[in-house]
Amino acid sequence: MKNVGDVIVGKEEVIEHLLIALLCEGHVLLEDVPGVGKTMMARALSVSLGVDFRRLQCTPDLLPSDITGTSIFNQETRQFQFIAGPAFTHVLLADEINRATPRTQAALLECMGEQQITADGVTRPLPRPFMVIATQNPVEYEGTFPLPEAQLDRFLFKLKLGYLSDEEEGKMLINLGHRHPIETLEAVVGGHNLPELAEQIWQVTVADSIRDYIVGLVQATRSHTDLVLGASPRGSLALYRGAQARAALQGRDYALPDDVQALAPLALPHRCIVRSDAALRGRTADQVISELLEETALNLGETTEDWAEASTTAGRE
Repeated sequence: MKNVGDVIVGKEEVIEHLLIALLCEGHVLLEDVPGVGKTMMARALSVSLGVDFRRLQCTPDLLPSDITGTSIFNQETRQFQFIAGPAFTHVLLADEINRATPRTQAALLECMGEQQITADGVTRPLPRPFMVIATQNPVEYEGTFPLPEAQLDRFLFKLKLGYLSDEEEGKMLINLGHRHPIETLEAVVGGHNLPELAEQIWQVTVADSIRDYIVGLVQATRSHTDLVLGASPRGSLALYRGAQARAALQGRDYALPDDVQALAPLALPHRCIVRSDAALRGRTADQVISELLEETALNLGETTEDWAEASTTAGRE
């Protein structure tokens, strides 16, 4: 986190959420106005991990083969040769993803969901780790194609960076007054070990009461009067897996309700659709999730010691 923070000032929480997504082998949608550091954050993350990074600028004339790759005829061998596209990398930045056509956006579905690409009848696995970081501008809609719900659901989290405070923006200007920090940034961890770390995350204990809390929260989105579509089961898994990863990053081998409550605003709103009449009243999915976090019951009879004891019991078993 500190290494990326040397490049991206004042966004420690967002960096932590990116690391959680990495440990969950999930993908992230960064939605914010231009110039707040979305692209630079993705680049700094890949450099810190020491893994391959590709940037894909999405435009209306981008073709699916521009992402997945294409076959060309090799004159020397007299055979068709597959040329891998930018998706064959570890961290793929899909910049302004909503400027690509739906057909091209769909080319990312198999990459994100199955970590593989099928081209010319041949299925090729993508390298691990594999993470898609997509960006989009929420205030400019001319010439854009809204992401379909099926693709939004593939993103583990939807994050926003926001503007810097006065002090943070001043620090940023000092950092950029000479050589850009990204030019001297070095890898601090072995990114190729991430798949092994991701498997270890499953060992973090989630007590029955917290699991029930996750299910109750997601179920509540499906019956809420202001939502025409609630969160999918993939949303439940995102909360469950995210809570495990957040606990591990904070040095715990057991999840807490705080983990679920911290990640629900990132994992659930983009999976929900607000009814048109509710939207006219100014209601948003973020507001609904915030209210459900206050209303959904949790077993208040349990304490941190109880959840830690559940971890110890699970270890003995």
